[in-house]
Formats: sequence, structure tokens, C-alpha cells
Amino acid sequence: MTKQKKLLPVASLLLGAAIWGVAWYPYRLLEQAGMRGELSTTLAYSIALLIGLILFRRQLRISEILNPAAGILFWISLSAGWTGIAYVLGIIHGEVMRVLLLFYLAPLWTILFSRILLQERLSRQGYAIILLSLAGALLLLWQPGSKLPLLASYGDWMGLSGGLAFALTNVLIRKDQQHGIQLKLLAVLSGTALTGFAATLLMESISDITHLHTHAWLILAGIGGLVFFLCILLQYGMTHIPANQAIVIMLFELVAAAIAAYFLTNEYLTGRDWAGGLMIASASLFSARVNRD
Repeated sequence: MTKQKKLLPVASLLLGAAIWGVAWYPYRLLEQAGMRGELSTTLAYSIALLIGLILFRRQLRISEILNPAAGILFWISLSAGWTGIAYVLGIIHGEVMRVLLLFYLAPLWTILFSRILLQERLSRQGYAIILLSLAGALLLLWQPGSKLPLLASYGDWMGLSGGLAFALTNVLIRKDQQHGIQLKLLAVLSGTALTGFAATLLMESISDITHLHTHAWLILAGIGGLVFFLCILLQYGMTHIPANQAIVIMLFELVAAAIAAYFLTNEYLTGRDWAGGLMIASASLFSARVNRD
């Protein structure tokens, strides 16, 4: 890909990352208004899915969906579904930056998934990145008085598992060159909406919808439109940028999130958290060089 052709996918990922860095805040507002994260995720992604179905109705072909090669779309929807719900639940119930730093262990998982699914060979830098990522995670998770570095909260678990699913989604989207961006986008949106719905039924929080105020519905509509726009940006970027490089560009989300978390929620990280996060971020930056050739 020439530099000019590569500029647009990179710009798409950067813009998407910047917006994702503050997209968590409306979910917190909805939680404060009485709507659990499972239901807000379901409704927001359902709105985004409806927009996608309307705009892309001409691109939808039953033959493509029923084709045996479309099985990868199922796995994209499944991994994207857990990515979406884990992200929302993590940033609602945990500290934003801690959750995102654990989420951005994704380069570690991306390297492993790329080796398995894309046959991208692991170089010496790849092994160094794995060690640096793990060391950063251990430092981030270690608690004073504890012998082992353990996940300290529900938000931590969501951040870690969401990053794992995000890496798998990234690699699967890159692997699937047979389907257009529209079809992969609809797979992501439908998978997240269905996963959120299943979680909503499990938590018995469907009744939350009955006592929402008008402003909460306006926030939901705004999130739905934003999710659709962001998915377009990220799908385009991930389809045209190698998996290990895409995850690095997405690190810009951490910068936007750190600024937003400080001014909107007054959250801050400890020195140990910053040190662990720096190691994770550094590993992510180096991961762009793993398969540069």
C-alpha cells in the first residue's frame, strides 16, 4: 500500500481511537440514570445496527450470508460481542484508565492470534513484546500485601477479557478479505447487540427501560449513531492496516481517555499504575515492528 493510500486508514483509526477515549462517559451517565450497562449496550448497538441495515440494505446478499465462507462472520460477531459488552461494563464499574490499560494488553494477544490465524511469524521482537506486556500487567495488577498479582476488581476482569476479544476481532477482520466492510460491520453490531441482550436477560435488568427519562433516550440515540460512525472508521482501518500496527494506532485512545477521566471523573493513577501502563504502552508501540516487512 502506498503512503497516500495508507494515510486514510491510519487517519480513520486515529479519529476512532480519539472518540472512543471519551465514548465511555455517556454510558456512565446512563448508569447514573438507572440503566445498567448490559441494557445500554444492547440498545445503543441495536440503534447502530438499525442504521446499518437501512444504509447497507442494497449491499446485503443472502448468498454471501449463507456461503460456507461466511462462517468467519459468526466468529467476528461473537468476539466483537464480548469486546463491546466487556468494554462498557469495565469502564462503568472500574477505573477508566486501569480498565483501558488492561484492555490494551491486546497487542500481546494480537501477536499470538496473528501467528495462529494469519501465519505471521513471531520474531525476536515479538517475544520481547510478550515479556514486556506481561511485566507491565504484573506490575499494574500487583497489590501491596499480596503475594501474587491478581485482578483486583470486576472492572479489571472486564478490561482484560475485553482486550483479548478485541485482539481476536482485529485479527479476524484482517483475515476476512472475502467480505466487504459493510457486512463485517453488521456482524460486529449484531454480535454486540445480541451479547448485550443475553447479558441483560441474565441480569434481569430489562425492566430498567420502563422508567427512563427523555434525556436518557436522547443519550442512547446519540451513542447509537456514534457507535455506527466509529465502527465504520475502525472497520475501514482494520481492513487495510496490518493487525499489529492497527492496535498500536488505537493506543491514542489512552491519551484521550486519560484527559477525559481526569476532567470528567477526577480519576487518577498511582505511580505503580503509570509504570505498568508505560510498559504495556511501550510493548504496543514496539509491536508495530514485529511484521513490518
